Amino acid sequence: MSHRHLPVRPNLDQLKQQAKDLLRQIRSQDPAALEDFKQHYSGKVSPSDARLSDAQLILARSYDAPSWPRLVLACKLIDGIWLDDLELVRKILLKHPRLLHEEALVRKNSNWGPPMSYAANLGRDRIIEMLNAMGARDHEGALERATLQSQIGTARKLHAMMHSPRLRPDVLDGPAYTLSVSGTALLFELGARVEDDQGKSLAPVATVLETDSRKPEAKHRILEMYVQHGLKLPDTPTMALHRGRIDLLEEHLRRDPQMLRRTFRFEEIYPPELGCHDEVLATHGTPLAGATLLHMCVDYDEMEIARWLLDRGMPVDVKASVDADGFGGHTALFATVVSQPNLWMNRSGRPATAPVTQLLLDHGADANVRASLRKQLHPGYGEEILREFRDVTPLSYGESFQRKEFVNEAALRLIVEHGGHA
Repeated sequence: MSHRHLPVRPNLDQLKQQAKDLLRQIRSQDPAALEDFKQHYSGKVSPSDARLSDAQLILARSYDAPSWPRLVLACKLIDGIWLDDLELVRKILLKHPRLLHEEALVRKNSNWGPPMSYAANLGRDRIIEMLNAMGARDHEGALERATLQSQIGTARKLHAMMHSPRLRPDVLDGPAYTLSVSGTALLFELGARVEDDQGKSLAPVATVLETDSRKPEAKHRILEMYVQHGLKLPDTPTMALHRGRIDLLEEHLRRDPQMLRRTFRFEEIYPPELGCHDEVLATHGTPLAGATLLHMCVDYDEMEIARWLLDRGMPVDVKASVDADGFGGHTALFATVVSQPNLWMNRSGRPATAPVTQLLLDHGADANVRASLRKQLHPGYGEEILREFRDVTPLSYGESFQRKEFVNEAALRLIVEHGGHA
């Protein structure tokens, strides 16, 4: 592995052990370790003669740090911020003042920012006040991180520290990504706008729709806040679902009795006029392009709307459209097996549950329906391969999906209990 990413809170003891393991791998001619050696070491020592200090340097550079001591400093500084250890952070920065303006996590693409922004993520107000007195300059970034993390008191403090300036046009982006209702509400209180003086939209609706976060009620409230502050959203069934508005869906159904069988193009689910433009960047599990409202309910965790659709007579096995290459035609049951909510459930460590799968099966969903699907995950998940799943059942689809963190094992068990097979 030639390039690594520090976790948000790196563990120095683990890094020390990682360096020892890397040294052993280099000496044993492990191909990946030799690639690290080739890419990150410029000395004259051969792999067989490498020392621990060489492995530490290679490891540090693979984490974007120029040296092992710099990586150690990053770990100690971050640990001090997490522990709210004012004196430790002060001591490190007085000895190494340049760190005040460098990325706390060292890596070039870190979004946690320099120490003040990093501290804002955690609501470490005492440390923020000290960093401000020491000359920190990343107040805007810190404000964004505080609202993104729902650190409302910290965000207020930072805004006052900046002498209450006019907010940046894109300031709503952070809490839109995490679906922070309190962060969004605070920014509106402080003067955020949904349109500029020329009427151009500033509201990050695309971020709200495409984020990997899954908090249905928060998403609904944020979209309604945008509307309350003057934004006009499309009057479509898909947007009504995004907003959690069953009353609007009722009206659409009254006007279009075929709505329950309709499939929707990607552009209808993710409107380009709101900033959406790329299917891969719209984070979801089983493909939604050409899907129905029931498919959308599964990936957006809209259980109440799913029940409403079925109660109104939506066929439980209604299929997504099939594209020109023969992919699609999957039912909503496929989406319960591979979905974005599954990712968060699996990462939480909670026991797997599958209420939507149960709901669909209780309504007679076919456990052995077949379809062909193809899926490319968001690049943030570390791969950019378009994978194909031909003539699969819901069970074989889940068993063959490449990233098991998106797969709901409880859903697979329920499908088997209802006679499903590969």
